[in-house]
Amino acid sequence: MQDWLSAELRQRFSAGCELLSLTPLAGDASSRRYYRARLSGTETVPSLIVMQLPEGSSLPLSSEELAVFKEAPKELPFINVHRFLEKIGVCVPKLYGYWENEGILVLEDLGDQPLWERVQNIPPQEVLVWYKKALDELLTLQRRGTAQRDGDCIAFQQRFDYALYMWEFDHFLQYGLSKRPGLVVSDALQKDLRSCFTTIARDLDHEPPCLNHRDYHSWNLMIHDEKVAVIDFQDALLAPPQYDLASLLNDRITDSVVTTELEKELLDYFLAGRKDFAAPPVTKDHFVEIYLLSAIQRDLKVVGRFYYLDVVKGKPGYMKFVPPTLRRLKRNLARLPRTEHLLPLLAEHFAELR
Repeated sequence: MQDWLSAELRQRFSAGCELLSLTPLAGDASSRRYYRARLSGTETVPSLIVMQLPEGSSLPLSSEELAVFKEAPKELPFINVHRFLEKIGVCVPKLYGYWENEGILVLEDLGDQPLWERVQNIPPQEVLVWYKKALDELLTLQRRGTAQRDGDCIAFQQRFDYALYMWEFDHFLQYGLSKRPGLVVSDALQKDLRSCFTTIARDLDHEPPCLNHRDYHSWNLMIHDEKVAVIDFQDALLAPPQYDLASLLNDRITDSVVTTELEKELLDYFLAGRKDFAAPPVTKDHFVEIYLLSAIQRDLKVVGRFYYLDVVKGKPGYMKFVPPTLRRLKRNLARLPRTEHLLPLLAEHFAELR
């Protein structure tokens, strides 16, 4: 790939542009690969990020399984969503070029510091400042994105509806319980859990949707020029506004930094930022209930996903996040009277919930 890419970059930038090195970067839970390209012969762009897509579809797993699109997307989802987010003013990396047939995209290098690393070992008030910056970008995405809805943007062609919520709940039941090595789960427990999940899915499905990133968390937000920049947005879709909010404040080990007190302040900040465009208006109690249900639903999906990555994909690295996710799930289940009864049902198979 290096010789081919070097020739392409010379055409994109200048004849004097040279590709000095192409270094693999740590990937995420997807099958995409990332590289940092060091350049010479171009004063303004000393380095780039190269994204290499897997062969075949680059859609999220659920979109493929549920066949949510009436017809196949005409271009790469990343390119499609990038164009829209850039237009509405979300801070995203510049796109310098893409070669769809080769599955190669060349992006602005935003550095190596995600929000999660930036907020380590700093005072709580500084943590608050950075997460407010992240919420400002989220509010831009949700407010402007929803107001300037574009039918050509793939994000507006799929929605977190009852079918998708249940697909993710079933993903948890399948990989978080049934297919775990050495675990025997009774049919009665599966039935009870699925009944509870069905009620939650229906309630979330009835919430007014807006544009969401779908994976808006502290590892997908990069610190660049003292700003928060958004990456990995290709799975954007319509969902309740609480979905991305729950993702930001309740992911992996985020609650080791976002304490209960900071969570309350950030919830109030987010509510204040959307009060003039929320339609229909909702009470704070209702908003927080949907926020907690979104956090619970997402954490259950995440547990199932991490077991799936371990058992099916041979990627055990995310299993370290299962215990803290379950401990947060325990706390959030206990915060709502309607979900408290799930704790003893799940605790039989998860020690962290006892």
